[in-house]
Amino acid sequence: MSCECLEIVSHSVDETIALGRAMGKQLQGGEVIALAGTLGTGKTHFIKGLALGLDVADADVVTSPTFTLINEYEGRLPLYHADAYRLEKAEQLAALGFDEICSGMGVVVVEWADRVQSLIDDYKPISIYLEHRSENERALRIENLPSYVKMEIEHDTDVTDYHG
Repeated sequence: MSCECLEIVSHSVDETIALGRAMGKQLQGGEVIALAGTLGTGKTHFIKGLALGLDVADADVVTSPTFTLINEYEGRLPLYHADAYRLEKAEQLAALGFDEICSGMGVVVVEWADRVQSLIDDYKPISIYLEHRSENERALRIENLPSYVKMEIEHDTDVTDYHG
């Protein structure tokens, strides 16, 4: 199976936030974003950037909702931030009204999406896989990016298109 993917290498927390911001500025509402990666790969920093791009007034309040499971932030579009880290099965996220927030005009982002993939797949999410490259580098592989989102990155960030 082949897919069109975009791979971006971030060299710092600031670049990861900038990547999220670039995406957030272009989102139109109704998108579901699935984030996967081990601890410390920058998932929450990317979401802070999304919040900035969606004009959330105070992106510093963006934290992983590990215990609340879903946080909502008001901006140009509502941002729903779910964390599936502590969930044992996808039905637990569904019971929290996941279908309802996905059917609105907000942006839904799920950290640890691989834990609830069966629920998220129905929404054809933008999938972002983050991984450690080195102490300061993170690779972000983006799949299913809508054609209206162009990841224009600052000159010091590596961007590679590939088909895998």
